[in-house]
Amino acid sequence: MSTTQLPGGIPMPIVRFNRVILLGGILLSILLKQPLITTALFLIILPTVLFGKKWSLIFQLGSVLFAKQNRDAATDSPELMRFNNAIAAVMLGSSQIAFLFGAPLAGWILSGIVALAAAVALCGFCFGCFLYFQFNLQRYRLFGRKPQKSI
Repeated sequence: MSTTQLPGGIPMPIVRFNRVILLGGILLSILLKQPLITTALFLIILPTVLFGKKWSLIFQLGSVLFAKQNRDAATDSPELMRFNNAIAAVMLGSSQIAFLFGAPLAGWILSGIVALAAAVALCGFCFGCFLYFQFNLQRYRLFGRKPQKSI
């Protein structure tokens, strides 16, 4: 997570909004025992992962809701945010498969992992950011060159 303003970066109020949406949506789905809410979250996150922030419903909504705060806010790297959303999409997609094949416990556990990661990130430690750093570090060690921006 960056504490500076990056050109084209994602303002931190929107990053926090994304985390709150994931955490709140998953907790609501668990409380109501409605896996369709996790399906909706998956369908909201998927276009963001595939096509970037211009296709992100959360980014578009956050841009309007937090317009004043976004102007002077620190920003996060779009590549890092996309990586984190990709992890969430894979986990939520896997939970949808579990629900579909009659394994609701596995579905709730996979969804719960996303909620836990979002909660921990709201408290200050981004597990996805840690994984992103480790991924790039190991790629650098293996290939001995600066990693390319692939996300």
